[in-house]
Amino acid sequence: MEAWVLNLPISNVVMATGFIVILVGIWGMLTHRNIFRIIIGFSLMGTGTHIVIVAIGYVTNGTAPIIDRALSVADAPTRAVDPIPSALVVTAIVIGLAVTAIMLSYAVRLHESKKALSIDSFEESKW
Repeated sequence: MEAWVLNLPISNVVMATGFIVILVGIWGMLTHRNIFRIIIGFSLMGTGTHIVIVAIGYVTNGTAPIIDRALSVADAPTRAVDPIPSALVVTAIVIGLAVTAIMLSYAVRLHESKKALSIDSFEESKW
């Protein structure tokens, strides 16, 4: 394996993975006609966003933001991991779960009414 690959910070690898997952989700939403596959693409896009946010908050060789013997006040700005991105991601995961549940329940309702899952079956619902 190339030497430059082994020297990449893990946050860069995680961020690239997050962007790839976001792109797969966007591709899934734009290319599929099945409602459930569109919902899965939407969920993948949200998961990729969560991964990117966590990667932004990562600090190489960082420690918890608790000032004690392990972390002095002078070292805190460079060594402490920012807890805000992690807290935002936990909140976003809960919100994403609720939104996904609502989308799935709406898709089940649409299937019950039309007996189809293709968005082409819902021409009269368009603007």
